[in-house]
Amino acid sequence: KNGNVSSEAFDELLEKLAIKKLLKQYPSELSGGQNQRVAIARALYTNPEIILADEPTAALDSNLVKTVGQLFQDLAKKKGKAVIAVTHDLRLREYADNVYELTDGKLTLSKNSPDQ
Repeated sequence: KNGNVSSEAFDELLEKLAIKKLLKQYPSELSGGQNQRVAIARALYTNPEIILADEPTAALDSNLVKTVGQLFQDLAKKKGKAVIAVTHDLRLREYADNVYELTDGKLTLSKNSPDQ
């Protein structure tokens, strides 16, 4: 097996991210949020053990933030993946096991981390 997710799992991912109908479109024809969701699907297609997400929800509305947050949480808790999201988007906080803050070059566990 090539390590990629199954075609069934990929179809489910495309449905969750609401991008299945966009498969035949060029990136220039997509909105910022659509491109962002396509990038998430492409990254997850290879079935990585570690997901590093840089501002994964910056261009998404609140419903899609919930979808992506739940997707990342499920990958971590149900599939045993490590998910690290670097973001200013506080809407993702509820899906995290731990929240760290970077202030003046110092990384600290947030007092508002879900496990605190």
